[in-house]
Amino acid sequence: MKAHAAVHLQFSSEKLLKSFADALSPEVNQPVVSRAKVALENEKTYLVLRVDADNTIALRSTLNAYLRLINSITSVIELLERSS
Repeated sequence: MKAHAAVHLQFSSEKLLKSFADALSPEVNQPVVSRAKVALENEKTYLVLRVDADNTIALRSTLNAYLRLINSITSVIELLERSS
């Protein structure tokens, strides 16, 4: 059974949105697994992460991987903002 999800991330600025998109794009362009396809789209102040997977297990694991990446990027950006 195919499974699909879309995660909408809202950003306060286009610069921040672009930073996240640039950081995630290598993972999207060269996926580690073939059980799911991931796409990034910009919609105004939102970055949309779309996942199409072979099944719910692949969907869950793919979403978890990208959410961990997003959390890591957020932590780095917060650290950089505090140190400047």
